[in-house]
Amino acid sequence: MKIACLPGSLSLSLSVAVLLAACSSKPPAPDWQGNAFSSLQSFSSAYLSGDSRVADLEFTRARDAVASTGRADLVARVELMRCAARAASLEFDNCAGFQPLAPDADASERSYSAYINGQWQGLDAGLLPAQHRAVVSSGRIGEIDDPLARLVAAAALLQSGRLTPADITNATETASAQGWRRPLLAWLGVQLQRARAAADREAQTRIQRRMDLVAKPPP
Repeated sequence: MKIACLPGSLSLSLSVAVLLAACSSKPPAPDWQGNAFSSLQSFSSAYLSGDSRVADLEFTRARDAVASTGRADLVARVELMRCAARAASLEFDNCAGFQPLAPDADASERSYSAYINGQWQGLDAGLLPAQHRAVVSSGRIGEIDDPLARLVAAAALLQSGRLTPADITNATETASAQGWRRPLLAWLGVQLQRARAAADREAQTRIQRRMDLVAKPPP
């Protein structure tokens, strides 16, 4: 089982310290860990693909599994993962699910929440993962390998008012390469707004065609 660090890409894990036990030769990890990890994988896949019903169901399962420990710090990490996935799709709510749990989270996770939401004034970038520290210092996405982390960085730049046209293209094509319908439509929407502001009818038509192709037909 591959474990990603948190908070970094926030793609699929709860906590390295807790979940690495599932990869070791020690006695089997408690059921809640495997259940939460599986549900978080399913949540991420469903959410980014645009399947809200499955995403909501799997996230509830993951949160419930972690809440069974009575550890608010771990539940906070699960909520922060959802916040990151939402931000990647340009759905911002100031990490509403995370905020009530923030007092039990550590400083790096509170900083990550502020970073995602573009609240960079007074932000200690040193508490962020290295790849996101560079985003704060440069105002650019730069070289971020993980696709979800790249989209989160673009979203943070948008929220902070520092997003460049090149980074909009970067985010759009990142979502496209992954086949992630939800963030792709969101970032194409940003491109469409810019084309309208520039009165670029050719670009508007081209982007709208692409959005129509990506959008799922109604059931």
